[in-house]
Amino acid sequence: MFPREARYKVIAVNDAIVIIGGGPAGLFCALQAAGKGRAVVLFEKKPAPARKLLVAGSGQCNITHDGEIAGFFSRYGDHGAFLRPALLNFTNRDLIAFFADRGLLMQAEPGGKVFPETRRSADVLAVLLAECSARGVAIRCNEPVLAVERDGDGFLIRTGKAVVRAGVLVIATGGASYPATGSTGDGYAFARALGQPVTEVAPALTPVYVEDYPFTDLAGISFENITIAVYRGGRVVRRHTGDVLLTHTGLSGPGILDLSRFILPGDVLRVTFLDGANAEAVRKRVAGAVMEGGARQAKTALCDLALPERFVRRLLDLAGVPAGATCAHLQKKARDALVASVAEFPFTVARLGGFSLAMATRGGVALDGIDHKTMASRIVQNLYCIGEVLDIDGDTGGYNLQATFSTAALAARDITGLPTSR
Repeated sequence: MFPREARYKVIAVNDAIVIIGGGPAGLFCALQAAGKGRAVVLFEKKPAPARKLLVAGSGQCNITHDGEIAGFFSRYGDHGAFLRPALLNFTNRDLIAFFADRGLLMQAEPGGKVFPETRRSADVLAVLLAECSARGVAIRCNEPVLAVERDGDGFLIRTGKAVVRAGVLVIATGGASYPATGSTGDGYAFARALGQPVTEVAPALTPVYVEDYPFTDLAGISFENITIAVYRGGRVVRRHTGDVLLTHTGLSGPGILDLSRFILPGDVLRVTFLDGANAEAVRKRVAGAVMEGGARQAKTALCDLALPERFVRRLLDLAGVPAGATCAHLQKKARDALVASVAEFPFTVARLGGFSLAMATRGGVALDGIDHKTMASRIVQNLYCIGEVLDIDGDTGGYNLQATFSTAALAARDITGLPTSR
């Protein structure tokens, strides 16, 4: 229970809908739920809402992805089925139309990422705030929620300034990534306090640091559409295809970021460095190129496979092959080493980037405690959890923001009993 003195400041707001968190999930749920006599109060701990949204996509806001919504389901690891009702209720097309109807057009890139035409996250936020204002949402910034508790069939929400009694509570606090923006995992504590189970959390969509990394001076070299296999205890536990970037300390790029939520320290990543081929096919291709190279330099034969020259030079060095050696003069051991390096180069994972670097959070409010058709708690009546506070994390490319808007819209639909696609 709250301290007795706090109860002198209880404000009953006619069964208010209280939303904790002023990110895109909270704002979108608020504006969808407001109206027709429904009082909506949103608490935001920072001086202004949606600081994390403002840095999304390097400030350009990759808000969703192009294509059919059915293609989204496989982009959330093992949790796509949970999101299916939310994504179908409020699709990427609905999200694009929502902003277009308010004067902010969206544009899809060739790879499918969708951005506002202005390429400004601030313009996305401006639309959300304008709609909240027009619909009478009370946004209380600089007022962090300190604690929540059940009060009959409602809730008491305590801040440093007041205790508000609400009929409906929505936890939309985000995850634990980018803590400087306000996402510090507060929502997990609120959920637990109300009896809602929470899974272990860890950084997701984050770079990988490698033990004894041999490519420090090759930072910036990238590879498109290559395969990464995750080995744990000598067995493959996950395989993924995507773009990979060499950094000063390890691996990054969309392919690594997407896979990072399944990687643990001590895992071995075996990377196949040729576009769109599996390891065995690459072995045959590289071996054939070297065997048929004859008097050609090994460096030239490998570069002809569309491998960057600086990278090839490093592979030759690691295999103990002189820079000018011809294919015909390669000994079997050196040839096998080169083939293995291109087909399945091993990287032992030292650690993953922390929450300050992670774009998303793995873990959160357990999905088995949430009704996936409404985003309502199965345990606590009139409690909803939406957005990144849930145990959901998607691939890069706009999938996480789409899930945020879709879960917010679905919760608002259940709260109001009205469709919220537009």
